[in-house]
Amino acid sequence: MENLELNEILRLRREKLADLQADGNDPFRHISFDVDTHSVNILNDFEAFEGKVVRIAGRMMSRRNMGKAAFCDLQDGQGRVQIYIKGELVGEASFAEFDKKWDIGDIFGVVGEVFKTQKGEISVRATEITLLSKSLQVLPEKYHGLQNVDLRYRQRYVDLIVNPQVKDAFLKRSAIIKGIRSFLDSRDFLEVETPLLHQIAGGASARPFITHHNDMDIDMYLRIALELPLKKLVVGGFERVYEIGRCFRNEGVSIKHNPEFTMLELYQAYTDYHGMMELTETLLRKLAVDVTGSAIVNYQGIQIDFGKPFEKITMVEAVKKYAGVDFDTIEDLEGAREQAKAHGIEYKPVHKKGDILNLFFEEKVEEHLVSPTFIIDHPIEISYLCKAHPDKPDYAQRFELFIAAREIANAYSELNDPIDQRRRFEVQELLRDAGDDEAAQIDEDFIAALEVGLPPTGGLGIGICRLVMLLTDSASIRDVLFFPAMKPLQ
Repeated sequence: MENLELNEILRLRREKLADLQADGNDPFRHISFDVDTHSVNILNDFEAFEGKVVRIAGRMMSRRNMGKAAFCDLQDGQGRVQIYIKGELVGEASFAEFDKKWDIGDIFGVVGEVFKTQKGEISVRATEITLLSKSLQVLPEKYHGLQNVDLRYRQRYVDLIVNPQVKDAFLKRSAIIKGIRSFLDSRDFLEVETPLLHQIAGGASARPFITHHNDMDIDMYLRIALELPLKKLVVGGFERVYEIGRCFRNEGVSIKHNPEFTMLELYQAYTDYHGMMELTETLLRKLAVDVTGSAIVNYQGIQIDFGKPFEKITMVEAVKKYAGVDFDTIEDLEGAREQAKAHGIEYKPVHKKGDILNLFFEEKVEEHLVSPTFIIDHPIEISYLCKAHPDKPDYAQRFELFIAAREIANAYSELNDPIDQRRRFEVQELLRDAGDDEAAQIDEDFIAALEVGLPPTGGLGIGICRLVMLLTDSASIRDVLFFPAMKPLQ
């Protein structure tokens, strides 16, 4: 549509609004309309509704005028139904207003009788119509919808109106979160809330967003993880806690990353990362079946079978399998650097042997992990909140779950030794001093909590957005966020 034509249409819509208001029919004066059913109910249970008078409201998506009568499609929150409007039924004045001053996109209410047309289409024969809100913008035409991907994300409200299939991912997102809550509640976990504003950015390795508290005159951080406050609650005697909440990381935007995202974190006393593996596998298998109807999920052209036992492999074994490098035979840092150079792995001077192992994993292994796979026993250097493996002190009791070549979950046997935890924080501080702005700061209050005593605890984090992507066959994280981060147009 040319700009001149569009501007003329927008001008005419405002003129129609002004005429309505001048006639005392301002659509914005209405504060309510009693709705007693929705389109999907009428369409799915026609026999129960046939001949009955209903009250329904929604947005006009199309119209077909036929002199003194018209058909239009009303779209409500659950679907669409056809409305038949005739002057002698709704009143000639009301029909004239509909005919001359209503537009596609307007929101209106209908009182009418459910029937079938001669062509067999379920419809509502209106006896009363009320304009509830005037649309001053033009919706994309129905045959092509809103196809510009960037505009779809910026104007999600339009995307949801003209691309009904988009709603499905968000309905499933809600079902996934409800399913998680139901599953954890059944295992006696307590849902809690912890602060979004922290004085120290802790619980993960990530660059935080910084804000300022005016009254206390201190800088504060938007949380990058939920971990540390939740573990304090375990110290306080809550043996099973979880939170589903927003986290914020000042990082790049990609199909897998958004600066704000939703995390599930849970902590269970008297278990370890093996207990977290059982919980994770059971939870995801149940969600797959409940949300998609099958344990076999199709994602971007591949089949993922949640019904089979998840594979389990150490990070060292995975790097040996896919990169051909056996870190068990590498004796020191120099040997790890030599292997990195030989395989084109870039590392920093501050990186230790375990860091380089992780770099090998990220660059050579992740892309191969399509079926659900637990990567266990990570290097201790990259796991500063995690217990060391009793038989392999250079490795941590930790796993990450990979599905479709993406990390979905991360879990630890939580470090509960306050002396060791302080030592690990001090190493992180040295990394910060060396220029690593994702390294952690020493959290004295958390160490104090550990000194009171944290029981043996298993902890788990699951990225809700990535899980929703997986179970809705969505290629980008932006497809499962109502309002993803976008650069300004100007």
